[in-house]
Amino acid sequence: MTLELIDTIVRWLAGVLAYTLLGILLFGIWRGTRRQAGLTTGHAGRWLHSPWFYLISTMLFFVICFLGWIPLPKIFSQASRIWMLALGCLLYFPGMCLMLWGRMALGRNYFVSTGFGAQLFAGHQLVTRGPFAIVRHPMYTGLILAALGSLLIYPTWTTLLFACFAPFIIVRARREEAALAAEFGEEWREYCRRVPPFFPRLR
Repeated sequence: MTLELIDTIVRWLAGVLAYTLLGILLFGIWRGTRRQAGLTTGHAGRWLHSPWFYLISTMLFFVICFLGWIPLPKIFSQASRIWMLALGCLLYFPGMCLMLWGRMALGRNYFVSTGFGAQLFAGHQLVTRGPFAIVRHPMYTGLILAALGSLLIYPTWTTLLFACFAPFIIVRARREEAALAAEFGEEWREYCRRVPPFFPRLR
């Protein structure tokens, strides 16, 4: 099997997984907009129930992807490309699966947030099972891993941009934690003492 064929197969599988997960996330967001809002933090609470917010955000996302989908300068040897694909797969596919696992564990409690604000639902439940028993933000951990892996699988300006901005997801996580702390109080603080935010404890 040639390197070109392996490269093609990996890119195809990665793309199918990405669009599948995107569809699942968008469905969860659509379902969330139909639920009664609960506690909201930040200044963007009203955006999260606006169809225009999601339409503009989705369009902007695809425009950035399209315009920046230009290969980076080819400075890699064939041997380097093999290592890039191997490491990219080890980061990307587990990262995407971690995001999917987190989404499934959240169930009806899943909703989108931004760096400007986060919103819970009326009757929101604190999910501590599944990947949330390992880290508090498994979907964001998965996103960071997948962003770094995508840069190695698809070395383009778009994936470079995503990889550079992935760590800023911490700001969004802080917004969510502020809402959860206000809603669940001591239960949330006890959960934080037991479970780290992004990466599992070694012990």
